[in-house]
Amino acid sequence: MRVLVVEDEPMLAEAIAEWLRAEPHAVDIALDGAAALERVWVNDYDVLVLDRDIPRVHGDEVCRQVVDSESEVRILMLTAAAEIGDRVDGLSLGADDYLTKPFAFPELAARVHALGRRSRPAAPPVLRRAGITVDTARRQVFRDGRYIPLSKKEFAVLTELVRGDGEVVSAEQLLEKAWDEHVDPFTGVVRLTILKVRRKLGEPQIIETVPGVGYRIP
Repeated sequence: MRVLVVEDEPMLAEAIAEWLRAEPHAVDIALDGAAALERVWVNDYDVLVLDRDIPRVHGDEVCRQVVDSESEVRILMLTAAAEIGDRVDGLSLGADDYLTKPFAFPELAARVHALGRRSRPAAPPVLRRAGITVDTARRQVFRDGRYIPLSKKEFAVLTELVRGDGEVVSAEQLLEKAWDEHVDPFTGVVRLTILKVRRKLGEPQIIETVPGVGYRIP
């Protein structure tokens, strides 16, 4: 998944991002509401982790604009206010979930994961195609029963290809889901990752390159 963390305390924002990247997710950071909106309009996020009390554009207004845009991104609102009325206000703006500070990082990660499942068509926790089994819960991959050790990025790319169910997945789509905004799209990082996954999966090769379009597992 791709996640945007909106938090005006840089150390907390980075801590949240690092925890989510270990899941692994592609995570971007915005330190104020205006920057958050700029990123949401440009990038295809699955989940928005949104602190309510942020500068420039208040978190409530960010939430309202994102919801009004009919974006499919799911919103987890963070706040130091623990009163029931505050939670109701946040949810009434269109937030999908609400978490008060201080929070436990495992709980935040679990809530993000749950929202991410709702941001796209439901898929089983275990994906299978062409002899490949991807256990998304345990983050394990098998080919014809043989365990395949993959890095976080390799796992993310293969998961998107298997999830594609035979359809072509473009390099741009893989960049959106597996990397954050700091990746240089001209480095060939997708092609290199595909090569590594192919090598680890072994013969016969099952990932096809569709020239000028992308990749697929037929």
